[in-house]
Order: sequence, then C-alpha cells, then structure tokens
Amino acid sequence: MVSQQQRRKQLAREKYVRQQQRREVAQRRRRLRNGVVAGALALVVAGGAASYAAGAFDDGGSTEDDAAASPSPSKPADPCRKAAPGKVKPLSFKKEPALTVDKSASYTMKLGTTCGDIDLDLDAAKAPHTVNSFDFLVKKGYLDHTACHRLTSGNVNVLQCGDPKGTGEGTPGYSIPDENLKDKRLKGGVYPAGTVAMANRYDAAKKTGRDTGGSQFFLVYQDSQLPPDYTPFGTVSASGMKVLKKIAAAGESSGRGDGAPNATVVIDKATVRKS
Repeated sequence: MVSQQQRRKQLAREKYVRQQQRREVAQRRRRLRNGVVAGALALVVAGGAASYAAGAFDDGGSTEDDAAASPSPSKPADPCRKAAPGKVKPLSFKKEPALTVDKSASYTMKLGTTCGDIDLDLDAAKAPHTVNSFDFLVKKGYLDHTACHRLTSGNVNVLQCGDPKGTGEGTPGYSIPDENLKDKRLKGGVYPAGTVAMANRYDAAKKTGRDTGGSQFFLVYQDSQLPPDYTPFGTVSASGMKVLKKIAAAGESSGRGDGAPNATVVIDKATVRKS
C-alpha cells in the first residue's frame, strides 16, 4: 500500500515532469518565432516597439505552476552609477533645422552616460541631415538626462536611445530623410558591431514609413541581422564599445531579448564637436 508521503512525492514528480514538458514546448515555440522574425526586427520610434516585444517574443507557455516551481532569477547588479541631477527638457520643433553642417568636416558626439562615456564618430559626408539634426538637438540639450530605453539581444543586438519620453514614442516634432542605406558596411543584411544608426517607422511588409527618423538611434554592440533600412551615421569608439558591452552584459528586464536594460543607462550630458 502506498503511504501518503509516497503519494505526495509521486504527485510532485508528475507535476515536475508536466512543467518540464510545458517548458520544452514553450522553448521550441520561442525559438521558431525568434528565427522567423528576428531578422526583420523593427527598431521603430512609435509605440509599435512595445507591442512587437509583447507579441513576437511571448513564449505562450507560462503557467502558475511554472512560476511557482521556477522563481525568476535575481536581477543582475546595476553596473552604472546614479544619474546626475536634472530633468529632461520638453522640447519640440515644427520642422527640421536648416542644413548647416559642414560635410567636409569631422564631427564627434560624446554621450556622457551613467555607465561611462560613449564616444561616437559621425559621418557628415554620407548622412548630413542626420548629423545636422543631432548637432542641432544636442546644442539645445535635447538628449540631456534621457534614458536609453531599449536593449535587444539574439540576432539583433542593440541599445536604443534618444527618446526623451523613454517609451519608444518620443520625437523632436520633425522627421529627417533616410540616408546612406547603401553603405558598403551593411553587407549581407548585417549591421556590424560599432555601428550607430537611426530608428524609424519603416514597415518593410507594407513598404511604408520611409524618411521617418527623428531623434531615436541605436548602438550596435554585436553584429546584428537587419535589412538596410536604418540610416547608419557613425561608429562607436573602442572605449565606447567597452561601455556598451558592460550594459549588454547586465541584460534586459523582460528576459526575452527585448526590453528595458537592467543597467540604468542615462545620458547625463551629450556634446557634439566639429574638428
């Protein structure tokens, strides 16, 4: 005769087997979905960023039993310091600033973040409208005290910044044209590590949303599979890449490869210099 204790152990084992089976099914579904959609992951400036993450990366297999049996891993320690005092300026402009950038000159942008300085070399010759826009916005203090709100991993490995709202919906009030989409670095549908590029609202399936760049941009910390739809306008310095790697190593909040970074990445001060 089976004792009560043995019966409880048997039920516990059966429950564990069911949970493992559900996890395996969920993982297979997740891998299939990620393989299909990750190559075309849209780095958008509108609310679609949030809905995309919630839909395409939903594993569809979590249950209350799973949650009870597998507690969430502890959040990694924040590798970044506290943000400097100050608030985001609520700035909006009616139209793109006049094109005054010197296409023959070299420009650099320094993002003084809570995680360390990220220096960017900007390509004014190939992306004059984009560089001109950042030169204008930075001088207005537009990026100061803004948080980098999105970190992705997998086939697409980027940190997305430039949204004063921190929601994926912020814009400067105007849009700029796509530029430099035939850059030789974008071979085989890959944005190489160190690339700085613009987010936008382009929908490849519908072929709508060209020339919708605003202020949001992304920094590629590892080679990423993306179609050449996002204006590449600069490169990250070697020291800046070390900072990006540190941010990426801390992971993101959703645990699904697309969410807010666990690191508190705030741009305390941004500056643009011409040389």
